Amino acid sequence: MANLQVTSSSSTKPLIHAQNPARFMIECKLGAKASEFGGATFVHPTTRKLSHACKSQAIQAVLASDKETHASSATNGSGLRGKLNKVVLAYSGGLDTSVIVPWLRENYGCEVVCFTADVGQGISELEGLEAKAKASGACQLVVKDLTEEFVKDYVYPCLRAGAVYERKYLLGTSMARPVIAKAMVDVAKEVGADAVAHGCTGKGNDQVRFELTFFSLNPDLQVVAPWREWDITGREDAIEYAKKHNVPVPVTKKSIYSRDRNLWHLSHEGDILEDPANEPKKDMYMMSVDPEDAPDKPEYIEIGIVSGIPVSINGKELSPASLLTELNDIGGRHGIGRIDMVENRLVGMKSRGVYETPGGTILAAACRELESLTLDREAIQFKDSMALKYAELVYAGRWFDPLRESMDAFMENITKTTTGSVMLKLYKGSVIVASRKSPYSLYREDISSFESGQIYDQADAAGFIKLYGLPMRVRAMLEKEKGNN
Repeated sequence: MANLQVTSSSSTKPLIHAQNPARFMIECKLGAKASEFGGATFVHPTTRKLSHACKSQAIQAVLASDKETHASSATNGSGLRGKLNKVVLAYSGGLDTSVIVPWLRENYGCEVVCFTADVGQGISELEGLEAKAKASGACQLVVKDLTEEFVKDYVYPCLRAGAVYERKYLLGTSMARPVIAKAMVDVAKEVGADAVAHGCTGKGNDQVRFELTFFSLNPDLQVVAPWREWDITGREDAIEYAKKHNVPVPVTKKSIYSRDRNLWHLSHEGDILEDPANEPKKDMYMMSVDPEDAPDKPEYIEIGIVSGIPVSINGKELSPASLLTELNDIGGRHGIGRIDMVENRLVGMKSRGVYETPGGTILAAACRELESLTLDREAIQFKDSMALKYAELVYAGRWFDPLRESMDAFMENITKTTTGSVMLKLYKGSVIVASRKSPYSLYREDISSFESGQIYDQADAAGFIKLYGLPMRVRAMLEKEKGNN
């Protein structure tokens, strides 16, 4: 797993220096494969120089200034609501999380370590975070690249299980939250934090997903959820609070939609979507073209699968994140993977969301079709029934629940022969199966053929039908006897 991290340590000496470390971080992320990086990098709190711990080539960026050191010393003593030592905050750099930083310091008298996870939301969302975190009063910024871990350890198990929530939702946000929360627990241990915090509202599913992960991995951590505690009720309140505490308000154009993006999907909620009667606007979509505008010529792609896990596109083996990235591009230009649904949130209310999952839709179709060759009827039916519960557990934030982990062991075992390839035709929003093949295929042409063969004698079907239909015949005989009486 690649590991982009900015952290401070008074005992660490710089190993490598960069003139422009922020630019260096961005250029390296764009130009290198994630599997080439790992390890940890530390930046001394009173310098702006990049040090590079080089065993697995982790790429790190700037942090630290005298202003940060001063900010940290200003948190001595208890806050308005109590005392915490250090809090790791899930941080995006937007208005809400920028305001949470001073709110935590004011109410809990603590240092705040901002944490940002790269789960494939795009490099533009990672730019400038260090400056924003410092301006808000954070003592430290930690950024980790979780893209490979996200796809390999979270997306692929759900894909193998065939997990789909309420017939449509491919669990994009649901899968991302536990990998982020797990990383926060790891960071809390690294920096000596006694608490973690998130910016989820009290009406959504994400608060549950974050906190169940915290509970599962470190029950000793205190959890702070400002949206359930503070008096801020909306954007204007947040702006006023920011001005009062000298926190620069992020000068970004506010989207009319609430969006969540990662390497698996992009979700859209809010504005006109709050009325299920409204059709989504054409310019809302960002990952996929309108199927009407997609190419007039179909594109064929072959997905290679080993034991239920995708490994290649058109014969080229790729890492999990690279494979999904390429399929997002391919599927997006053909308008693949648009889903509009009304779902039941875990907290009880219904919500309407529109999802773009181009690569994921292609992979789900490929895995499902290959299973039609490699699994028998009973196995498919039982696996499908378990997939419903699997999806429900993931949606509800129970990723680290022993039940999901046990079900995953079943999914791994039942799909061990799901190996082969599926050829798909992509055309104007649709995914059409062109061919499927597997060395473990249960399909036998010599048996399925209408021509008589040695393995299957058609005359045997008569006895089978009589036995299989015996309960129906007995019931009909009984009803006939009663009718005659």
